[in-house]
Amino acid sequence: MNFFHSYKRQILYIVIVILAVSALVTAGRKRKATVLDNTLGFVITPAQNIVSTVSSWFGARISSIHDDTDLKSENAELKAQVEILKSENKRLSMYEEENKKLSGLLNIAQKYPDYDTTGTDIIGKDPGNWYLTFTVDKGTKDAIAANMVLTTAEGLVGRVTESGYIYSKAQSILDSRSSVSAMSLRTGDLGVVKGDYTLMNDGLCKMEYIDSDSEIMKGDEIVTSQLSDIYPPGITIGYVKEIVRDDNGLTKYAVIQPAVDFKHLSTLLIITKNFQKDEQQK
Repeated sequence: MNFFHSYKRQILYIVIVILAVSALVTAGRKRKATVLDNTLGFVITPAQNIVSTVSSWFGARISSIHDDTDLKSENAELKAQVEILKSENKRLSMYEEENKKLSGLLNIAQKYPDYDTTGTDIIGKDPGNWYLTFTVDKGTKDAIAANMVLTTAEGLVGRVTESGYIYSKAQSILDSRSSVSAMSLRTGDLGVVKGDYTLMNDGLCKMEYIDSDSEIMKGDEIVTSQLSDIYPPGITIGYVKEIVRDDNGLTKYAVIQPAVDFKHLSTLLIITKNFQKDEQQK
């Protein structure tokens, strides 16, 4: 024991040399692991597995982060493209709506070729679902005056009641203060179309003073008559929805469904000839 203790360093060097020589001699033709190889493998292999696993995890994590970054960048780019497309669609819709308005005005103007006309847009209205009174964007600057007639391609809207420099106030045929000389296009029977407090809530108006012997019936088209000094004759007002006989039995009235949609008005045509003024000048 004292011998080993005294010469342990020398013995260790000799063992190392023997192992090194043995490794060199058996290198290239060793087919079976030695005890030393097995021992080293037992220690090193788990460590290699841990290192490999950690390395793979970090690699996958880095790859995932890179992929997430790419996806976020791609997603942001797609969102930007979607917003651009939305903006383009909105712009095209505005152009399409403007084209519809212009086509509608052209149709109205062609419907009344004997009258001078100009287009106008509604820029304000009184509260409520229906356009009873409202404001348009043309005024005295555009030679617009009170009692000029407002129409759409579907029919009569009403008249201008007051003109400012760059705006005008208007009244529709649904308003209870409105009164239009009218007639049945089929029979020629006369009457007066008025706004009515009870009917206006349903978007309807009333044709009064119809002779009891008249042949007006449900579905008849009602137009402006030649008796009006404000409205030119032949403009469609609406259609008979119902005939009601008055209590006195001498007259009857008709409930009129207007041709115009008074919930959705936008662009109108003003007939710029003032019939009342022209009649007074004659």
